[in-house]
Amino acid sequence: MKKWFLLWLLSSGAALTANSQLLVNKEKFTAADTLRGSLNPRRTWWNVLRYDLTVQPDFTTRTIRGKNTILFSIVEPVQTMQIDLQVPMQIDSIIWNTVKPTPLSFSRQGNIALVTWPVIPENIKEISITLYFSGKPVIAVRPPWDGGWIWTRDENGNPWMSVACQGLGASVWYPCKDHQSDEPDRGASLSMIIPENLKGVANGRLIQEKPYAPGTKLVTWEVKNPINSYNLVPYIGKYVNFTDTLQGEKGVLDLSYWVLENHLSEAREQFKQSKTMLRAFEYWMGPYPFYDDSYKLVESPHLGMEHQSAVAYGNKFINGYLGMDLSETGWGLKWDYIIIHESGHEWFANNITSKDIADMWIHEGFTTYSETLYTEYWYGKQAGNEYNYGLRKGIENKEVVVGQYGVNKEGSGDMYPKVANMLHTLRHSLHDDARFRKYLRDLNQTYYHCMVTYADIEQFTRKYWGRSVTPIFQQYLKTTQIPKLKLAIAADEKTLYYRWDNCVSGFDLPIWLSGNKNDTRLSVRDVKWQQTRFSEKIDRSVLKEIEKMYYCTVQILPAVTDAISKEASQ
Repeated sequence: MKKWFLLWLLSSGAALTANSQLLVNKEKFTAADTLRGSLNPRRTWWNVLRYDLTVQPDFTTRTIRGKNTILFSIVEPVQTMQIDLQVPMQIDSIIWNTVKPTPLSFSRQGNIALVTWPVIPENIKEISITLYFSGKPVIAVRPPWDGGWIWTRDENGNPWMSVACQGLGASVWYPCKDHQSDEPDRGASLSMIIPENLKGVANGRLIQEKPYAPGTKLVTWEVKNPINSYNLVPYIGKYVNFTDTLQGEKGVLDLSYWVLENHLSEAREQFKQSKTMLRAFEYWMGPYPFYDDSYKLVESPHLGMEHQSAVAYGNKFINGYLGMDLSETGWGLKWDYIIIHESGHEWFANNITSKDIADMWIHEGFTTYSETLYTEYWYGKQAGNEYNYGLRKGIENKEVVVGQYGVNKEGSGDMYPKVANMLHTLRHSLHDDARFRKYLRDLNQTYYHCMVTYADIEQFTRKYWGRSVTPIFQQYLKTTQIPKLKLAIAADEKTLYYRWDNCVSGFDLPIWLSGNKNDTRLSVRDVKWQQTRFSEKIDRSVLKEIEKMYYCTVQILPAVTDAISKEASQ
């Protein structure tokens, strides 16, 4: 992801760096895209309850082998099952773990395996199967953008391994149902067989660490909560650990930090921001969603990712985005971008997950807006306004934000700054920060550990705005047009005429003017001229501030024409 950041950095002459990945834009889609990105009867008949994954990496050969035991419930008996595992990875065998283990036959079809089942007795509601796999997974050449396994060494020459696979998918390395609409309801475990001189870290809490074969050990971590398949990842290296706690909204939250040996002192200082982040985000968005699994930052051999309860961190222990302020306002250098942004995904992406990758704007837009909320919480409302407005320069408006459904295709990288600015616009239109905060908190409570759609978010938003927000969502998410607010001031300088232009039909976005003696609501609807009369002369400086609070352009006409006056009076 972070495609728009790449464009921003290129345009500013900065180094080519980013922290998450978006898939390469495609105009044509294949049968493989459909198999990966859509639901079909071979996927929907079974619901994932739990993954118990074991992996043994070989640093020398860049290969892995392992097994994944999948516990699932039966929605409707079907005899063919789709399992996702991308080539060149191989499935060696599949065992149905009944009282008498029974091999299941399967065939490969590109990046999927079609598993043939015998007739399943009607009284069986849950089934466990184990898939044994091996191979040389795709190597991430430039993680986390291109995705895959990461094989590198730390500055002392020790092996350092991990995975970054959002977009590309978890099936790049282990067999699973690789679709965001189905998370393991009862959590997952990840066991790593690794050299005895290294540490293995994964999501959730450490369950066991014990000797295995000579020179190796088995390390197991477990998450109690549902988890996106791409979030379940190992970190293997020469790690050291330190811990802390936070008295949060739901009680004591365990904090744990894993970094390379040489970076311990830097991390102890920089990671103090975890607490400031959690304070701000719990205020705005509700309790941290995974108290059972703790909160962790894990130093990673890439810039960062939102791996649930084990956030990947690679920002070199400096503020900003590798030392840069993406808003160019100065506020982005007050805090560590990776700690704030990637942790924000614990609420939007990990707690609330889009069912289809086409709606990744739900993950990235809300999380990008969390940067504004953090800035405002600690530095004031004006700072938050300035930071959000500064992000706007990253919007290209060449492609729409919503992707194509059913083919594993996200929308434009504008989903980061554009949706953040859409949310800021909606917030100012609501003109009630307490209600907006309640909206964010209730959203996380209502869809706690749930998968959602575009329609879910739109309908939920409508409840808090008390009217349809469909045209607003369409404008910012499904077009590349920036709405234009046209204004005209009468000769007496007390009557203001206004209407929208360059917008979808029915665009209805109220504008609040702060100034004069009271805040004034302009009920701007569609493209028909309207008017409001003030008790005193209009403060033109207030009109110039509209663009900073609302994602639109403002055009002040030189005079009120007869046509404008006539239309507004009708």
